[in-house]
Amino acid sequence: MNNTKTIKMNGTVCAPREILLDAAMINLSHIDQELQNGYEVIKKQHKTVTIFGSARTTEDNPDYAAARKLSSGLASKGYSIVTGGGHGIMEAANRGAFEVGGDSVGFNIKLPKEQTLNKYVTESVSFSYFSPRKIAMTLFADAYIFFPGGFGTFDELCEILTLTQTDKMFSAPIILMDNVGDSFWKPFDNMIRNILLKEDRVISPGDEKIYTVTNDVYKAISLVRSNKRYCNH
Repeated sequence: MNNTKTIKMNGTVCAPREILLDAAMINLSHIDQELQNGYEVIKKQHKTVTIFGSARTTEDNPDYAAARKLSSGLASKGYSIVTGGGHGIMEAANRGAFEVGGDSVGFNIKLPKEQTLNKYVTESVSFSYFSPRKIAMTLFADAYIFFPGGFGTFDELCEILTLTQTDKMFSAPIILMDNVGDSFWKPFDNMIRNILLKEDRVISPGDEKIYTVTNDVYKAISLVRSNKRYCNH
């Protein structure tokens, strides 16, 4: 029996390194199972589009309406819509697919607050860890569409940009969706083109073309449909 105990230092509960490593190994087995669960859902879909965005976007926000319209259009063309399964943009995207009878997948994350599964999901997997959830959401998608969001949205965007830039995943449309009259993605785009590329030269010419910024739902649908990523489409 292990008699090693946790100790409290400066108000924080601490544990010896070996206990933390043992706990990490247990977590790894859980992560592997969650990833397998996500894979089982994705492999049943013929073609998928993953849509990202804020969980805090309200139903009266134009971004909500745009995400709903976009996913309806894609689902009508046979695409399964994959989201993080929460509310806001995720709910809008699942809702658009659901309302036209399309497949609406939600990969929900268990959080202390804010994230609960929306009612427009037809198939879901619940994750305790962000890493397998992120892998499942990016697994073999035909396109990745980003609406305005916070740290989580930018984390997912930057990972997909990096994986594409370094050829760690097959190229697929990466679309940053703005609304008419809105410039949420403009500062990000300017930073990529003017600071990272021109001033600091920390990315290569052509990297700024990995993604597309648009406020046109129909253009986004056209970009998705133009991608022939897999030979069985």
